[in-house]
Amino acid sequence: MDHFLYRDGALYAEDVPLTEIAAAVGTPFYVYSTATLLRHFHLFDQALEGLDHLVCYAVKAASNQAILRTLAEAGAGMDVVSQGEYRRAKAAGVPGERIVFSGVGKTAEDIRVALSGGIRQFNVESEPELEVISAVAQELGVIAPITVRVNPDVDAKTHAKIATGKSENKFGIPIARAREVYARAAKLPGIDVIGIDVHIGSQLTQLEPFEMAYHKVAELTELLRADGHNIRRLDLGGGLGIPYARSNEAPPLPSDYGALVRRTLGHLGCEIEIEPGRLVVGNAGLLVSEVIYVKHGEGRDFLIVDAAMNDLIRPAMYEAHHDIVPVIEPAPAVELAPIDVVGPICETGDTFARQRPMPPLAAGDLIAFRSAGAYGAVMSSEYNSRLLIPEVMVKGDQFAVIRRRPTFDEMINRDTIPEWL
Repeated sequence: MDHFLYRDGALYAEDVPLTEIAAAVGTPFYVYSTATLLRHFHLFDQALEGLDHLVCYAVKAASNQAILRTLAEAGAGMDVVSQGEYRRAKAAGVPGERIVFSGVGKTAEDIRVALSGGIRQFNVESEPELEVISAVAQELGVIAPITVRVNPDVDAKTHAKIATGKSENKFGIPIARAREVYARAAKLPGIDVIGIDVHIGSQLTQLEPFEMAYHKVAELTELLRADGHNIRRLDLGGGLGIPYARSNEAPPLPSDYGALVRRTLGHLGCEIEIEPGRLVVGNAGLLVSEVIYVKHGEGRDFLIVDAAMNDLIRPAMYEAHHDIVPVIEPAPAVELAPIDVVGPICETGDTFARQRPMPPLAAGDLIAFRSAGAYGAVMSSEYNSRLLIPEVMVKGDQFAVIRRRPTFDEMINRDTIPEWL
Protein backbone atom coordinates (compact mmCIF):
# COMPACT_ATOMS: atom_id res chain seq x y z
CA MET A 1 0.00 0.00 0.00
CA ASP A 2 1.13 3.55 -0.68
CA HIS A 3 -0.30 7.05 -0.37
CA PHE A 4 -0.25 7.97 -4.08
CA LEU A 5 -3.88 7.92 -5.17
CA TYR A 6 -6.10 9.56 -7.75
CA ARG A 7 -8.41 12.21 -6.39
CA ASP A 8 -10.72 14.39 -8.46
CA GLY A 9 -9.05 13.08 -11.62
CA ALA A 10 -5.46 13.82 -10.60
CA LEU A 11 -2.71 11.83 -8.88
CA TYR A 12 -1.89 13.01 -5.35
CA ALA A 13 0.99 12.39 -2.98
CA GLU A 14 -0.91 12.18 0.31
CA ASP A 15 -2.88 15.48 0.21
CA VAL A 16 -0.74 17.28 -2.38
CA PRO A 17 -1.51 17.11 -6.12
CA LEU A 18 1.55 16.17 -8.15
CA THR A 19 0.69 18.92 -10.62
CA GLU A 20 1.28 21.46 -7.84
CA ILE A 21 4.74 20.07 -7.10
CA ALA A 22 5.61 19.97 -10.81
CA ALA A 23 4.61 23.62 -11.18
CA ALA A 24 6.82 24.58 -8.23
CA VAL A 25 10.00 22.56 -8.91
CA GLY A 26 9.83 21.54 -12.58
CA THR A 27 10.27 18.05 -13.97
CA PRO A 28 11.61 15.48 -13.61
CA PHE A 29 11.61 15.05 -9.82
CA TYR A 30 11.38 12.40 -7.13
CA VAL A 31 8.65 12.64 -4.51
CA TYR A 32 8.40 10.65 -1.27
CA SER A 33 5.43 10.06 1.01
CA THR A 34 6.17 10.34 4.74
CA ALA A 35 3.05 8.32 5.60
CA THR A 36 4.15 5.43 3.37
CA LEU A 37 7.70 5.44 4.76
CA LEU A 38 6.45 5.26 8.34
CA ARG A 39 3.77 2.68 7.57
CA HIS A 40 6.29 0.30 6.05
CA PHE A 41 8.83 0.80 8.84
CA HIS A 42 6.19 0.12 11.49
CA LEU A 43 5.07 -3.05 9.67
CA PHE A 44 8.60 -4.45 10.12
CA ASP A 45 8.87 -3.24 13.70
CA GLN A 46 5.52 -4.81 14.59
CA ALA A 47 6.43 -8.06 12.80
CA LEU A 48 9.20 -8.61 15.36
CA GLU A 49 7.18 -7.46 18.36
CA GLY A 50 8.00 -9.54 21.44
CA LEU A 51 11.55 -10.22 20.26
CA ASP A 52 14.47 -8.08 21.37
CA HIS A 53 15.15 -6.40 18.03
CA LEU A 54 16.23 -3.35 16.05
CA VAL A 55 15.09 -2.53 12.53
CA CYS A 56 18.10 -0.93 10.78
CA TYR A 57 17.08 0.83 7.58
CA ALA A 58 19.45 0.09 4.66
CA VAL A 59 20.69 3.58 3.82
CA LYS A 60 21.86 2.55 0.34
CA ALA A 61 18.23 2.28 -0.82
CA ALA A 62 17.58 6.04 -0.46
CA SER A 63 19.95 8.17 1.57
CA ASN A 64 18.48 11.67 1.70
CA GLN A 65 18.83 13.01 5.24
CA ALA A 66 15.12 13.86 5.41
CA ILE A 67 14.30 10.18 4.85
CA LEU A 68 16.89 9.08 7.41
CA ARG A 69 15.68 11.51 10.05
CA THR A 70 12.03 10.57 9.48
CA LEU A 71 12.85 6.91 10.09
CA ALA A 72 15.28 7.58 12.95
CA GLU A 73 12.64 9.60 14.81
CA ALA A 74 10.35 6.57 14.47
CA GLY A 75 12.99 4.40 16.20
CA ALA A 76 14.94 2.95 13.28
CA GLY A 77 18.61 2.13 13.33
CA MET A 78 20.69 2.46 10.17
CA ASP A 79 22.70 -0.03 8.10
CA VAL A 80 25.50 1.76 6.23
CA VAL A 81 28.03 0.48 3.70
CA SER A 82 30.39 3.44 3.33
CA GLN A 83 31.93 6.26 5.31
CA GLY A 84 29.71 8.68 3.41
CA GLU A 85 26.56 6.82 4.46
CA TYR A 86 27.86 6.73 8.05
CA ARG A 87 28.38 10.48 7.97
CA ARG A 88 24.93 11.00 6.43
CA ALA A 89 23.29 8.97 9.19
CA LYS A 90 25.14 10.91 11.87
CA ALA A 91 24.24 14.23 10.21
CA ALA A 92 20.59 13.14 10.23
CA GLY A 93 20.80 12.74 14.00
CA VAL A 94 21.20 8.97 14.27
CA PRO A 95 23.35 8.02 17.29
CA GLY A 96 26.33 5.76 16.67
CA GLU A 97 24.92 2.99 18.85
CA ARG A 98 22.12 2.57 16.28
CA ILE A 99 24.40 2.40 13.21
CA VAL A 100 25.61 -0.93 11.78
CA PHE A 101 28.54 -0.78 9.33
CA SER A 102 28.39 -3.38 6.54
CA GLY A 103 30.24 -3.60 3.19
CA VAL A 104 33.12 -5.62 1.75
CA GLY A 105 35.69 -2.85 1.37
CA LYS A 106 35.94 -0.92 4.63
CA THR A 107 39.21 1.02 4.78
CA ALA A 108 41.21 1.79 7.90
CA GLU A 109 39.98 5.38 7.65
CA ASP A 110 36.34 4.23 7.41
CA ILE A 111 36.83 2.11 10.51
CA ARG A 112 38.62 4.92 12.36
CA VAL A 113 35.81 7.38 11.65
CA ALA A 114 33.15 4.94 12.83
CA LEU A 115 35.00 3.93 15.99
CA SER A 116 35.64 7.57 16.83
CA GLY A 117 32.04 8.62 16.19
CA GLY A 118 30.36 5.58 17.73
CA ILE A 119 29.18 2.35 16.13
CA ARG A 120 26.78 -0.43 17.03
CA GLN A 121 28.85 -3.05 15.26
CA PHE A 122 30.91 -3.85 12.20
CA ASN A 123 29.63 -6.69 10.02
CA VAL A 124 33.01 -8.16 9.05
CA GLU A 125 33.30 -9.53 5.52
CA SER A 126 36.80 -11.04 5.48
CA GLU A 127 39.76 -12.05 7.62
CA PRO A 128 41.97 -9.18 6.41
CA GLU A 129 39.22 -6.74 7.42
CA LEU A 130 39.14 -8.35 10.87
CA GLU A 131 42.85 -7.69 11.29
CA VAL A 132 42.49 -4.04 10.24
CA ILE A 133 39.59 -3.44 12.66
CA SER A 134 41.67 -4.91 15.49
CA ALA A 135 44.66 -2.72 14.62
CA VAL A 136 42.60 0.49 14.40
CA ALA A 137 40.75 -0.30 17.64
CA GLN A 138 44.09 -0.80 19.42
CA GLU A 139 45.40 2.46 17.99
CA LEU A 140 42.35 4.31 19.36
CA GLY A 141 42.28 2.41 22.64
CA VAL A 142 38.72 1.16 22.15
CA ILE A 143 36.90 -2.14 21.70
CA ALA A 144 35.23 -2.79 18.33
CA PRO A 145 31.99 -4.83 18.46
CA ILE A 146 31.82 -7.19 15.48
CA THR A 147 29.76 -9.86 13.83
CA VAL A 148 31.16 -12.00 11.03
CA ARG A 149 29.12 -12.16 7.85
CA VAL A 150 28.77 -15.77 6.82
CA ASN A 151 27.92 -16.81 3.29
CA PRO A 152 25.44 -19.70 3.59
CA ASP A 153 25.56 -20.67 -0.12
CA VAL A 154 21.81 -20.24 -0.51
CA ASP A 155 20.25 -19.33 -3.85
CA ALA A 156 18.03 -16.31 -3.18
CA LYS A 157 16.22 -16.81 -6.51
CA THR A 158 16.62 -13.15 -7.41
CA HIS A 159 18.40 -11.16 -10.13
CA ALA A 160 22.04 -12.25 -10.49
CA LYS A 161 23.31 -8.71 -9.89
CA ILE A 162 21.65 -8.48 -6.46
CA ALA A 163 22.18 -12.02 -5.19
CA THR A 164 24.70 -12.04 -2.33
CA GLY A 165 24.41 -15.39 -0.54
CA LYS A 166 25.86 -17.89 -3.03
CA SER A 167 29.38 -19.28 -2.80
CA GLU A 168 30.51 -17.42 -5.94
CA ASN A 169 29.42 -14.02 -4.59
CA LYS A 170 31.98 -11.63 -3.10
CA PHE A 171 30.21 -11.29 0.24
CA GLY A 172 31.08 -12.83 3.59
CA ILE A 173 33.13 -15.87 4.50
CA PRO A 174 32.11 -19.45 3.67
CA ILE A 175 29.95 -20.76 6.48
CA ALA A 176 32.07 -23.93 6.51
CA ARG A 177 35.02 -21.82 7.73
CA ALA A 178 33.07 -19.83 10.30
CA ARG A 179 34.34 -21.61 13.43
CA GLU A 180 37.95 -21.11 12.33
CA VAL A 181 37.42 -17.40 11.68
CA TYR A 182 35.54 -16.85 14.93
CA ALA A 183 38.36 -18.56 16.82
CA ARG A 184 40.80 -16.14 15.23
CA ALA A 185 38.57 -13.15 16.02
CA ALA A 186 38.33 -14.13 19.70
CA LYS A 187 42.14 -13.97 20.02
CA LEU A 188 42.52 -10.51 18.47
CA PRO A 189 42.94 -7.50 20.77
CA GLY A 190 40.41 -4.72 20.48
CA ILE A 191 37.67 -7.03 19.19
CA ASP A 192 34.41 -8.03 20.90
CA VAL A 193 32.68 -10.87 19.03
CA ILE A 194 28.96 -10.29 19.62
CA GLY A 195 27.12 -12.19 16.93
CA ILE A 196 26.56 -13.48 13.40
CA ASP A 197 25.58 -11.63 10.24
CA VAL A 198 23.93 -13.05 7.11
CA HIS A 199 22.42 -11.40 4.03
CA ILE A 200 21.51 -13.43 0.95
CA GLY A 201 20.25 -10.85 -1.56
CA SER A 202 17.70 -8.25 -2.53
CA GLN A 203 14.18 -8.28 -3.97
CA LEU A 204 13.37 -11.77 -2.65
CA THR A 205 9.78 -12.77 -3.35
CA GLN A 206 9.75 -16.09 -1.47
CA LEU A 207 10.44 -16.98 2.16
CA GLU A 208 12.10 -20.33 1.41
CA PRO A 209 15.63 -18.93 0.84
CA PHE A 210 15.44 -17.00 4.12
CA GLU A 211 14.34 -20.16 5.93
CA MET A 212 17.23 -22.19 4.51
CA ALA A 213 19.74 -19.51 5.50
CA TYR A 214 18.32 -18.98 8.98
CA HIS A 215 18.37 -22.71 9.79
CA LYS A 216 22.07 -22.66 8.96
CA VAL A 217 22.55 -19.59 11.19
CA ALA A 218 20.75 -21.34 14.05
CA GLU A 219 23.03 -24.37 13.76
CA LEU A 220 26.10 -22.14 13.62
CA THR A 221 24.96 -20.22 16.70
CA GLU A 222 24.82 -23.43 18.73
CA LEU A 223 28.24 -24.53 17.46
CA LEU A 224 29.88 -21.19 18.23
CA ARG A 225 28.36 -21.09 21.70
CA ALA A 226 29.72 -24.57 22.30
CA ASP A 227 33.12 -23.21 21.26
CA GLY A 228 32.85 -20.58 23.99
CA HIS A 229 31.68 -17.54 22.00
CA ASN A 230 29.02 -15.30 23.53
CA ILE A 231 26.73 -15.08 20.49
CA ARG A 232 24.02 -12.67 21.54
CA ARG A 233 23.02 -10.82 18.38
CA LEU A 234 21.93 -12.07 14.95
CA ASP A 235 21.94 -9.64 12.02
CA LEU A 236 19.67 -11.18 9.37
CA GLY A 237 20.16 -8.59 6.63
CA GLY A 238 17.28 -7.42 4.45
CA GLY A 239 16.08 -8.37 1.01
CA LEU A 240 12.31 -8.76 1.20
CA GLY A 241 10.92 -7.68 -2.16
CA ILE A 242 8.12 -5.40 -3.31
CA PRO A 243 5.60 -5.83 -6.16
CA TYR A 244 6.94 -3.55 -8.89
CA ALA A 245 4.06 -4.50 -11.20
CA ARG A 246 0.68 -4.15 -9.54
CA SER A 247 -0.58 -7.08 -11.56
CA ASN A 248 2.04 -9.39 -10.01
CA GLU A 249 1.47 -11.58 -7.00
CA ALA A 250 2.55 -9.71 -3.86
CA PRO A 251 5.72 -10.90 -2.08
CA PRO A 252 5.40 -12.19 1.49
CA LEU A 253 4.27 -9.70 4.11
CA PRO A 254 6.58 -8.48 6.89
CA SER A 255 4.31 -10.33 9.34
CA ASP A 256 5.01 -13.61 7.51
CA TYR A 257 8.72 -12.84 7.61
CA GLY A 258 8.52 -12.09 11.33
CA ALA A 259 6.80 -15.42 11.96
CA LEU A 260 9.63 -17.15 10.06
CA VAL A 261 12.25 -15.43 12.22
CA ARG A 262 10.48 -16.58 15.39
CA ARG A 263 10.14 -20.13 14.09
CA THR A 264 13.75 -20.54 13.03
CA LEU A 265 15.69 -18.36 15.47
CA GLY A 266 13.39 -17.32 18.32
CA HIS A 267 14.55 -20.13 20.61
CA LEU A 268 18.12 -18.84 20.71
CA GLY A 269 17.44 -15.81 22.91
CA CYS A 270 19.44 -13.49 20.63
CA GLU A 271 18.74 -9.88 19.82
CA ILE A 272 17.57 -9.72 16.20
CA GLU A 273 18.59 -7.07 13.69
CA ILE A 274 17.06 -6.76 10.24
CA GLU A 275 18.08 -4.34 7.49
CA PRO A 276 15.15 -3.61 5.16
CA GLY A 277 15.61 -0.92 2.54
CA ARG A 278 13.55 -1.50 -0.60
CA LEU A 279 10.39 -2.57 1.23
CA VAL A 280 10.51 0.53 3.45
CA VAL A 281 11.16 3.16 0.76
CA GLY A 282 10.47 1.53 -2.63
CA ASN A 283 6.74 2.16 -2.82
CA ALA A 284 7.12 5.41 -0.87
CA GLY A 285 8.58 7.20 -3.90
CA LEU A 286 7.57 8.22 -7.41
CA LEU A 287 9.57 9.67 -10.30
CA VAL A 288 7.49 12.29 -12.07
CA SER A 289 8.34 13.23 -15.65
CA GLU A 290 6.89 15.31 -18.49
CA VAL A 291 6.28 14.12 -22.03
CA ILE A 292 8.52 16.00 -24.50
CA TYR A 293 7.37 14.39 -27.75
CA VAL A 294 5.25 11.58 -29.09
CA LYS A 295 7.19 10.11 -32.00
CA HIS A 296 5.65 7.81 -34.60
CA GLY A 297 8.23 5.31 -35.85
CA GLU A 298 8.27 2.39 -38.26
CA GLY A 299 6.00 -0.17 -36.65
CA ARG A 300 6.09 1.37 -33.16
CA ASP A 301 5.54 4.65 -31.39
CA PHE A 302 7.74 6.33 -28.79
CA LEU A 303 6.83 8.41 -25.77
CA ILE A 304 9.89 10.62 -25.25
CA VAL A 305 9.99 11.99 -21.69
CA ASP A 306 12.32 14.35 -19.83
CA ALA A 307 13.46 11.72 -17.30
CA ALA A 308 16.27 9.43 -18.43
CA MET A 309 18.39 6.47 -17.42
CA ASN A 310 20.72 8.76 -15.48
CA ASP A 311 17.73 9.62 -13.24
CA LEU A 312 16.36 6.08 -12.88
CA ILE A 313 18.83 3.44 -14.01
CA ARG A 314 17.04 0.30 -12.80
CA PRO A 315 15.32 -0.53 -16.11
CA ALA A 316 18.62 -0.20 -18.02
CA MET A 317 20.75 -2.00 -15.41
CA TYR A 318 18.40 -4.73 -14.16
CA GLU A 319 15.74 -4.92 -16.89
CA ALA A 320 13.48 -3.76 -14.07
CA HIS A 321 9.78 -3.06 -14.44
CA HIS A 322 8.11 0.09 -13.08
CA ASP A 323 4.43 0.74 -13.51
CA ILE A 324 3.99 4.02 -15.41
CA VAL A 325 0.77 5.99 -14.97
CA PRO A 326 -0.51 9.36 -16.21
CA VAL A 327 -0.76 12.05 -13.54
CA ILE A 328 -4.15 13.11 -14.92
CA GLU A 329 -6.44 10.10 -14.58
CA PRO A 330 -7.61 8.72 -17.93
CA ALA A 331 -11.26 8.09 -18.57
CA PRO A 332 -12.37 4.58 -17.48
CA ALA A 333 -13.13 3.39 -21.02
CA VAL A 334 -10.08 4.90 -22.70
CA GLU A 335 -8.36 2.60 -25.17
CA LEU A 336 -4.75 1.68 -24.39
CA ALA A 337 -2.11 1.31 -27.10
CA PRO A 338 1.44 -0.12 -26.91
CA ILE A 339 4.24 2.44 -26.88
CA ASP A 340 7.94 2.55 -25.97
CA VAL A 341 8.64 4.93 -23.07
CA VAL A 342 12.13 6.38 -23.57
CA GLY A 343 14.37 9.15 -22.31
CA PRO A 344 16.49 11.69 -24.24
CA ILE A 345 19.94 10.14 -23.57
CA CYS A 346 21.88 9.03 -26.64
CA GLU A 347 21.73 5.30 -25.89
CA THR A 348 19.17 2.71 -26.87
CA GLY A 349 19.47 1.49 -23.28
CA ASP A 350 17.71 4.67 -22.20
CA THR A 351 14.40 2.86 -22.43
CA PHE A 352 12.00 2.57 -19.48
CA ALA A 353 9.44 0.28 -21.12
CA ARG A 354 8.89 -1.41 -24.44
CA GLN A 355 5.43 -1.75 -25.96
CA ARG A 356 3.81 -0.75 -22.69
CA PRO A 357 0.00 -0.35 -22.98
CA MET A 358 -0.66 3.33 -22.23
CA PRO A 359 -3.56 5.75 -22.69
CA PRO A 360 -3.14 8.52 -25.28
CA LEU A 361 -0.63 11.15 -24.10
CA ALA A 362 0.68 14.38 -25.61
CA ALA A 363 3.60 16.75 -25.15
CA GLY A 364 3.32 18.50 -21.80
CA ASP A 365 1.46 15.67 -20.07
CA LEU A 366 2.89 14.33 -16.80
CA ILE A 367 3.55 10.68 -16.03
CA ALA A 368 4.65 8.96 -12.82
CA PHE A 369 6.94 5.96 -12.42
CA ARG A 370 5.69 3.99 -9.43
CA SER A 371 7.83 2.14 -6.89
CA ALA A 372 10.79 4.43 -7.62
CA GLY A 373 11.77 5.29 -4.05
CA ALA A 374 14.48 2.64 -3.71
CA TYR A 375 17.67 2.72 -5.81
CA GLY A 376 16.37 5.68 -7.78
CA ALA A 377 17.82 9.01 -6.68
CA VAL A 378 20.79 7.33 -4.97
CA MET A 379 21.94 5.74 -8.24
CA SER A 380 21.41 8.82 -10.38
CA SER A 381 24.23 10.55 -12.22
CA GLU A 382 25.00 13.51 -14.46
CA TYR A 383 25.56 11.38 -17.57
CA ASN A 384 25.15 13.47 -20.75
CA SER A 385 25.77 16.49 -18.47
CA ARG A 386 22.21 16.27 -17.22
CA LEU A 387 21.42 17.93 -13.91
CA LEU A 388 20.65 15.83 -10.85
CA ILE A 389 16.93 16.12 -10.28
CA PRO A 390 15.13 17.40 -7.16
CA GLU A 391 13.86 15.22 -4.35
CA VAL A 392 10.65 16.31 -2.64
CA MET A 393 9.06 15.03 0.57
CA VAL A 394 5.36 15.24 1.32
CA LYS A 395 3.70 15.12 4.73
CA GLY A 396 -0.06 15.53 4.67
CA ASP A 397 -0.83 18.71 2.75
CA GLN A 398 2.74 20.02 2.94
CA PHE A 399 5.71 19.44 0.65
CA ALA A 400 9.35 20.47 0.82
CA VAL A 401 12.30 20.21 -1.55
CA ILE A 402 14.84 18.01 0.25
CA ARG A 403 17.43 18.12 -2.56
CA ARG A 404 17.26 21.00 -5.00
CA ARG A 405 18.13 20.86 -8.67
CA PRO A 406 21.60 22.43 -9.19
CA THR A 407 22.24 24.99 -11.90
CA PHE A 408 24.24 24.24 -15.02
CA ASP A 409 26.91 26.66 -13.81
CA GLU A 410 27.22 24.76 -10.52
CA MET A 411 27.65 21.49 -12.36
CA ILE A 412 30.15 22.82 -14.92
CA ASN A 413 32.17 24.89 -12.44
CA ARG A 414 33.09 21.81 -10.41
CA ASP A 415 35.59 21.05 -13.18
CA THR A 416 39.10 22.48 -12.85
CA ILE A 417 41.10 23.30 -15.97
CA PRO A 418 44.88 22.72 -15.57
CA GLU A 419 47.28 25.64 -15.88
CA TRP A 420 48.74 24.41 -19.17
CA LEU A 421 45.37 24.90 -20.83
